[in-house]
Amino acid sequence: MHVNDVLDDSRVDTLVNVRGWVYRSRESGQLIFLVIRDSTNIVQVVVEKGAVTPEEFEMAKKSNIETSIEVEGKVSKEQKAVTGYEIHATKVKVYQFAENFPITKDKSDEFLLDIRHLWLRSREMTAIMKMRETVLDSIRDFMRERGYHEVQPPMFVGGMVEGGSTLFEVPYFGEKAYLTQSSQFYLEAFMYSLESVYTISPSFRAEKSRTRRHLTEYSHYEAEAAWVGNQQMMDLEEDMIIAIAQSLLSSNKGELEIVKRDLNKIKSVEKPFYRYRYEKVIEIGRQKGLQLDDVTDLGEKEERTITEDFDKPIFVYNFPTELKPFYHRPDPQDPSHVMNHDVLAPEGYGEIIGGGERIWNKDELISRMRNDNLNPEDYQWYVDLRSFGSVPHSGFGLGVDRLLTWLAGLDHINKVVPFPRTIRRLKP
Repeated sequence: MHVNDVLDDSRVDTLVNVRGWVYRSRESGQLIFLVIRDSTNIVQVVVEKGAVTPEEFEMAKKSNIETSIEVEGKVSKEQKAVTGYEIHATKVKVYQFAENFPITKDKSDEFLLDIRHLWLRSREMTAIMKMRETVLDSIRDFMRERGYHEVQPPMFVGGMVEGGSTLFEVPYFGEKAYLTQSSQFYLEAFMYSLESVYTISPSFRAEKSRTRRHLTEYSHYEAEAAWVGNQQMMDLEEDMIIAIAQSLLSSNKGELEIVKRDLNKIKSVEKPFYRYRYEKVIEIGRQKGLQLDDVTDLGEKEERTITEDFDKPIFVYNFPTELKPFYHRPDPQDPSHVMNHDVLAPEGYGEIIGGGERIWNKDELISRMRNDNLNPEDYQWYVDLRSFGSVPHSGFGLGVDRLLTWLAGLDHINKVVPFPRTIRRLKP
């Protein structure tokens, strides 16, 4: 039986059996109070001298934090107990007495990263992993309802998407290979078969950034769809973010409370999101004291300042052409701008999505490559997609870890990843 099954009025005065680990313990005369945790919740267990055998009482007495244990007993309501119920033990079985657990109150974030393999047992990390599961499930449910197909692109690639300086190069049987920065190009290939596709896969960026939102390995949710324009893709993303937020509220209220998230912040994520052209966002930044050129790439600091007092996400669309990679489609009405968008999360969290229309004309794509001093032959298979029945299409990439950092209201991206990888951390 799981702990959550015990926390119900229907269980009062019934005999139950739970297994788990000691979360806390204290002794008071003839009583030992153990708080037991499992994957579902925590519950207080009262072990009274005489109610169990002397040997079992001694086992309970020796049960320190993380001792693995099984308890049988009767359930009673107790408002003072941590979750409102307690079990009065009649049997106690210890599987293993734990050594002195190294995690104590007020340990530094850096220490908790060093022993992440143990910190995963904390209520905070358990809550976050459950929220990650909800986010991933709600993405898949949402995309399935919209007719999208999930696909699996390769992680070893032979070329770049965003830029050579952020590639992880790996040896590959006498050739150079790279860990993928993005599955976009492969999704575009899938699109010509399945029309609407997505993937949730790792991506890797060798960025030497030490901000609260950068990882070298992250969970990347990407999609591509035929016959879809920039504004239509923005509509899809708006609905998707709302659906994810609502799923968290309905499925993970307890977990959000564990990480001390203000639920009203998530409830306010509703239509319509703010939609501003790039120049309007530059103007907002200047009004907040930022020194911004007319054409400037917004970084973590700028996005944090711009978004800190917004209550809902912001679409920033039609960036200057020179700021975006070659595959973004220039606006036919204004070629100095591309038909793209970013989504900036509110409360200072910044970019969580980048997307837009892709160039679908072969000659235009080759021209953009040459303007960016790229050799089209290095991207021959990608160019080849435009030779056989090319169609208008759009896509996006969303950082799952960044999204959850915002929705959970946490101050650093490494708090939502079980084993974060950054420029300074490869272990555990």
